[in-house]
Amino acid sequence: MRTKIFALCLGLASMATFAQKNEIKAAEKAIKKQDYAAAVTALTTAESLISNAPKLEAKFYFLKGQAYAAKKDFKVAVEAYNKLFDVEKKSGKQRYTEQARPLLDQLMNDLTTKAFALYEAKDFKNASDAFYMRYSLNKQDTLFLSNAAQTAFQGGNLDASLKHYRELKDLGYTGIETRYLATNTETGVVENLGSKKQRDLVVKFGSHEKPQDKVTESKRGDVIKNIGIILTRQGKVDEAMVAVQEARKAFPDDMSLLFTEADLYLKLKKMDKFGELMEEAIKRDPNNSTLYYNLGVVNYNQGNFEDAKKNYKKAIEIKPDYFDAYMNMAVAILEKEKEIVEEMNKNLSDFDKYDELAAKQKQVYKDALPYLEKADEGARSLDTVRTLLNIYETLEMEDKAKPFRELYKTMRAKSGK
Repeated sequence: MRTKIFALCLGLASMATFAQKNEIKAAEKAIKKQDYAAAVTALTTAESLISNAPKLEAKFYFLKGQAYAAKKDFKVAVEAYNKLFDVEKKSGKQRYTEQARPLLDQLMNDLTTKAFALYEAKDFKNASDAFYMRYSLNKQDTLFLSNAAQTAFQGGNLDASLKHYRELKDLGYTGIETRYLATNTETGVVENLGSKKQRDLVVKFGSHEKPQDKVTESKRGDVIKNIGIILTRQGKVDEAMVAVQEARKAFPDDMSLLFTEADLYLKLKKMDKFGELMEEAIKRDPNNSTLYYNLGVVNYNQGNFEDAKKNYKKAIEIKPDYFDAYMNMAVAILEKEKEIVEEMNKNLSDFDKYDELAAKQKQVYKDALPYLEKADEGARSLDTVRTLLNIYETLEMEDKAKPFRELYKTMRAKSGK
């Protein structure tokens, strides 16, 4: 009885193999006729029987890749070709792999075109998928993996973006490339000609001149920085800090990583650490007004008002139209008023002392006034107008107070406050 059952099973297997051969032949004929819908139908039937005919696997995936590539179903086509390569690599035979190479080149070109078209259309999710599929067909082209990570981030798919950036990190991706440049003799524009051969050719023909090679900077730091940014957005600030500090050890001169670490301390409300990094950044870039401004904010929040004023003043010296710095400078100067008002309230019956304090208060207003006026000039708001009006009135500057009363009244009515 066991022998008969075994023989029966063999018979069923033979029938399945025969059926699969017929479906594969049907698919092959349909592809030759460019009837890709019929090819897909035949292949779908054959796929359920593939496990019974391992010798036909390579041909099956070869045909499947062709059929789905023709139908522009790139995802399935890519999976089919990758499966073909795996099958033949294990078997040691490269029969269909070699035939698939030119078809694969065309598929990669089509995928690249599609990915950039989706990117231009701001369909970032599908662009990311297309870039990753393109990368999966030739994992030497890590630029496409980088594009997949970036577009996934732009599309808000943080999990996919993080996965791709981590893959880039594990691969040791740097993004360093040599650009072969030459100046267009007609337009005077320096152009990237793509390859040395192409660049040298156009220079030889005279359409371009001044050939030069330019090696781009490493993007390794950016990859790790982006991992930190994503982890931060996901609320995993501690993990982000570990990633960024690891990156800073590897790339101590990368300013973008320094700023990323500083931003993380800001989110963690560790202002002392944030301030330390701002000071480190200033030593490296002493003419950066934003760094002085940020350090001013840190010092102000920590109650170091004199240091804050020095920082804001330096920011203004570097960037004379830094209106936020003017406003913050005025606010830092006006901090002195709080102490004076407290003393005034304690000396309401001591007229001489009170008048002395009132004079100090007016001096504080006079010190703050030019900075407030400059801030209002560059970024007028209801607050700047209100504050200036109060100061003008306190200092009895009626010529300036009068137009500001009307201005304040108009702006307040428009704001509904």
